[in-house]
Amino acid sequence: MTAGFVLNPLRAVDLDRASRLHREAFEPLGEPGWTRQDIAGLLASPGVAGFLLMADNLDVGMAICRTAADEAELLTVAVGRAHRRRGAARRLLGAVIDRVRGDGARTLFLEVGADNPAALTLYNSLGFETVGRRTAYYRRGDGPPADAFVMRLDFS
Repeated sequence: MTAGFVLNPLRAVDLDRASRLHREAFEPLGEPGWTRQDIAGLLASPGVAGFLLMADNLDVGMAICRTAADEAELLTVAVGRAHRRRGAARRLLGAVIDRVRGDGARTLFLEVGADNPAALTLYNSLGFETVGRRTAYYRRGDGPPADAFVMRLDFS
Protein backbone atom coordinates (compact mmCIF):
# COMPACT_ATOMS: atom_id res chain seq x y z
CA MET A 1 0.00 0.00 0.00
CA THR A 2 1.88 3.07 -1.25
CA ALA A 3 -1.05 5.42 -1.81
CA GLY A 4 -0.74 8.71 0.00
CA PHE A 5 3.05 8.85 0.03
CA VAL A 6 4.73 12.05 -1.10
CA LEU A 7 8.35 11.69 -2.20
CA ASN A 8 10.65 14.71 -2.30
CA PRO A 9 14.35 15.24 -2.85
CA LEU A 10 16.24 15.46 0.44
CA ARG A 11 17.31 19.10 0.82
CA ALA A 12 19.39 21.07 3.29
CA VAL A 13 16.21 22.23 5.05
CA ASP A 14 15.35 18.55 5.70
CA LEU A 15 18.60 17.56 7.45
CA ASP A 16 17.19 17.53 10.99
CA ARG A 17 14.19 15.50 9.87
CA ALA A 18 16.35 12.98 8.02
CA SER A 19 18.71 12.67 10.99
CA ARG A 20 15.78 12.02 13.33
CA LEU A 21 14.44 9.29 11.04
CA HIS A 22 17.87 7.69 10.79
CA ARG A 23 18.38 7.72 14.56
CA GLU A 24 14.91 6.28 15.15
CA ALA A 25 15.62 3.42 12.75
CA PHE A 26 19.20 2.55 13.70
CA GLU A 27 19.84 3.46 17.33
CA PRO A 28 17.51 0.72 18.67
CA LEU A 29 19.77 -1.74 16.82
CA GLY A 30 22.81 -0.38 18.62
CA GLU A 31 24.03 1.48 15.53
CA PRO A 32 24.86 5.17 15.74
CA GLY A 33 22.31 7.37 14.04
CA TRP A 34 23.59 9.82 11.47
CA THR A 35 23.78 13.49 12.43
CA ARG A 36 22.63 16.36 10.27
CA GLN A 37 26.34 17.02 9.56
CA ASP A 38 26.84 13.41 8.44
CA ILE A 39 23.92 13.69 6.03
CA ALA A 40 24.94 17.15 4.80
CA GLY A 41 28.43 15.88 4.06
CA LEU A 42 27.06 12.98 2.04
CA LEU A 43 24.62 15.14 0.09
CA ALA A 44 27.46 17.51 -0.82
CA SER A 45 29.44 14.63 -2.36
CA PRO A 46 29.43 13.98 -6.11
CA GLY A 47 26.83 11.52 -7.32
CA VAL A 48 24.84 11.47 -4.07
CA ALA A 49 21.06 11.87 -3.97
CA GLY A 50 18.60 11.65 -1.11
CA PHE A 51 14.86 11.26 -0.73
CA LEU A 52 12.40 12.15 2.02
CA LEU A 53 9.10 10.29 2.11
CA MET A 54 6.04 11.77 3.80
CA ALA A 55 2.40 10.82 4.37
CA ASP A 56 -0.27 13.05 5.87
CA ASN A 57 2.38 15.72 6.52
CA LEU A 58 4.38 13.29 8.68
CA ASP A 59 7.95 12.19 8.01
CA VAL A 60 7.85 8.52 7.06
CA GLY A 61 11.31 7.65 5.79
CA MET A 62 14.46 8.65 4.00
CA ALA A 63 17.02 7.11 1.68
CA ILE A 64 20.41 8.16 0.37
CA CYS A 65 22.27 6.66 -2.59
CA ARG A 66 25.46 7.30 -4.52
CA THR A 67 26.29 6.70 -8.18
CA ALA A 68 29.86 6.52 -9.48
CA ALA A 69 30.36 5.62 -13.13
CA ASP A 70 28.15 2.58 -13.81
CA GLU A 71 27.82 1.42 -10.18
CA ALA A 72 25.59 2.69 -7.41
CA GLU A 73 25.25 2.06 -3.71
CA LEU A 74 22.31 2.39 -1.36
CA LEU A 75 23.97 4.21 1.53
CA THR A 76 20.98 4.07 3.85
CA VAL A 77 17.25 3.65 4.01
CA ALA A 78 15.35 4.41 7.20
CA VAL A 79 11.64 4.22 7.95
CA GLY A 80 10.10 5.48 11.19
CA ARG A 81 8.75 2.75 13.47
CA ALA A 82 5.13 3.89 13.17
CA HIS A 83 5.26 3.63 9.37
CA ARG A 84 6.88 0.22 8.86
CA ARG A 85 5.28 -2.60 6.89
CA ARG A 86 3.18 -0.19 4.84
CA GLY A 87 5.26 -0.04 1.66
CA ALA A 88 7.43 2.95 2.62
CA ALA A 89 10.79 1.20 2.22
CA ARG A 90 9.65 -0.29 -1.10
CA ARG A 91 8.65 3.20 -2.30
CA LEU A 92 12.00 4.66 -1.23
CA LEU A 93 13.90 1.82 -2.91
CA GLY A 94 11.88 2.35 -6.08
CA ALA A 95 12.95 5.99 -6.11
CA VAL A 96 16.59 5.00 -5.53
CA ILE A 97 16.48 2.43 -8.33
CA ASP A 98 14.90 4.93 -10.74
CA ARG A 99 17.46 7.58 -9.81
CA VAL A 100 20.58 5.44 -10.14
CA ARG A 101 19.39 3.87 -13.39
CA GLY A 102 18.78 7.37 -14.71
CA ASP A 103 22.31 8.29 -13.64
CA GLY A 104 23.68 5.43 -15.76
CA ALA A 105 24.28 2.78 -13.11
CA ARG A 106 24.18 -0.82 -14.31
CA THR A 107 24.45 -2.28 -10.81
CA LEU A 108 23.17 -1.25 -7.37
CA PHE A 109 24.87 -2.55 -4.22
CA LEU A 110 23.81 -2.44 -0.58
CA GLU A 111 24.80 -3.89 2.77
CA VAL A 112 22.21 -5.26 5.17
CA GLY A 113 22.42 -6.89 8.56
CA ALA A 114 22.21 -10.67 8.40
CA ASP A 115 19.95 -10.30 11.45
CA ASN A 116 17.37 -8.16 9.60
CA PRO A 117 14.89 -10.63 8.05
CA ALA A 118 12.35 -7.95 7.05
CA ALA A 119 14.93 -6.04 5.00
CA LEU A 120 16.33 -9.23 3.49
CA THR A 121 12.85 -10.28 2.39
CA LEU A 122 12.24 -6.88 0.80
CA TYR A 123 15.58 -6.79 -1.02
CA ASN A 124 15.14 -10.35 -2.30
CA SER A 125 11.63 -9.50 -3.54
CA LEU A 126 13.13 -6.65 -5.59
CA GLY A 127 15.66 -8.95 -7.24
CA PHE A 128 18.76 -8.29 -5.14
CA GLU A 129 21.15 -11.23 -4.82
CA THR A 130 23.62 -11.87 -2.01
CA VAL A 131 27.16 -11.63 -3.36
CA GLY A 132 29.24 -11.41 -0.17
CA ARG A 133 29.35 -11.33 3.59
CA ARG A 134 31.15 -8.96 5.97
CA THR A 135 31.82 -10.64 9.30
CA ALA A 136 30.94 -8.67 12.46
CA TYR A 137 30.22 -5.57 10.36
CA TYR A 138 27.42 -3.94 12.37
CA ARG A 139 27.76 -3.00 16.03
CA ARG A 140 24.76 -4.10 18.06
CA GLY A 141 24.97 -2.15 21.30
CA ASP A 142 26.11 -4.40 24.13
CA GLY A 143 25.45 -7.56 22.10
CA PRO A 144 27.69 -9.29 19.61
CA PRO A 145 28.19 -7.56 16.26
CA ALA A 146 26.10 -8.73 13.32
CA ASP A 147 27.38 -9.87 9.97
CA ALA A 148 26.33 -7.94 6.87
CA PHE A 149 25.31 -9.37 3.54
CA VAL A 150 26.50 -7.50 0.46
CA MET A 151 23.68 -7.56 -2.07
CA ARG A 152 23.59 -6.59 -5.73
CA LEU A 153 20.84 -5.71 -8.19
CA ASP A 154 21.82 -5.83 -11.85
CA PHE A 155 19.92 -3.67 -14.33
CA SER A 156 20.89 -5.66 -17.45
